[in-house]
Amino acid sequence: MSKPTPTASELEILNILWEKEPQTVKDIHEKLAEIKEVGYTTTLKIMQNMHAKGFLRRKLNGKSHLYSTITKKEETQGRLLDRFLDSAFSGSASGLVMQLLGNKKTSKQELDEIKRIIDKMENEK
Repeated sequence: MSKPTPTASELEILNILWEKEPQTVKDIHEKLAEIKEVGYTTTLKIMQNMHAKGFLRRKLNGKSHLYSTITKKEETQGRLLDRFLDSAFSGSASGLVMQLLGNKKTSKQELDEIKRIIDKMENEK
């Protein structure tokens, strides 16, 4: 069975934790409240669910729990990208890249970096 992928709300919490670990629910809730309106109990419940799903580990620290991530950011991003690629582009990496480049938001600097990566990949073969 494949590992689950996080929901949008879970991903917001993971991003906060990837910046600094471990943190309490209170710490995470305060950072979430800066970007959206969310209740403390909602944050707590999401984090409890994330622990049950295997996204977070927790350690008792006095009266509160300290939460940290189980998977690395890059691993989670890879799973999310694979899922998106399969569902939205039928697994076609070139289709994804063409859509991204066609959206007119790609800067010259980003295009240069993409070219550098492609050149490096071609030279490794």
